[in-house]
Amino acid sequence: MGARRIGAAVGVVLGMDLDAMPYVVVDVETTGGRPVGDDRVTEVAAVHVDGAEVTLAFHSLVNPQRPIPWHITQLTGIDDRMVRDAPTFRDIAGEFAAHLVGRVFVAHNAPFDFGFLSAEFGRVAPTPLDEIIAGRLCTVRLARRVLAHLPRRNLDAVSHHYGVTIDGRHRAAGDAMATAHVLRGLIRDIERRGVHTWDDLQGMLNARTARSRARRGLPTWTEGAEGA
Repeated sequence: MGARRIGAAVGVVLGMDLDAMPYVVVDVETTGGRPVGDDRVTEVAAVHVDGAEVTLAFHSLVNPQRPIPWHITQLTGIDDRMVRDAPTFRDIAGEFAAHLVGRVFVAHNAPFDFGFLSAEFGRVAPTPLDEIIAGRLCTVRLARRVLAHLPRRNLDAVSHHYGVTIDGRHRAAGDAMATAHVLRGLIRDIERRGVHTWDDLQGMLNARTARSRARRGLPTWTEGAEGA
């Protein structure tokens, strides 16, 4: 296969083995659910996954420059006092972007995290987020295909399945680290199905045959955390 790239960023090709690709697993905490409205990021973390090496590359609280709703503080533990002296997104955008360049962007419910970060970068940077990363992958979407037998595929459920402990739930660093280890478990499982490259993975995710629809929701073999 020729060196066809996933995205605009250099260095990642479609034929590269999935386990060898450079990933950046991202999680954001926010003031709400409207990235193009009034809501803003309050915390962000980026974890690099390079084969078996999982490294917290970046983590920061972010001053959203607006009040954090009470119900969000109840969920995340992040309040106005904690972010009062934190940098704004503009302050961290350059350093944070450096940890994303040329890597596949991964998140659990990636449309949410990517949507917020795209909006934040759009306010302060001339280059769209899509143009610095090498592709996108949602571990929720992948888990729906690989772990169809689980009643739920939220981060708690898939982390439990793979024996991953979440050290700080609903905080950016804790959720990103857990998602990184979940990603490695999912990749191990799909490789056992003969899915080894980005092309293979996209084919699996995009398959919409009658047979796959009929099989969806039936138990799917996976080692998980206990090897069964």
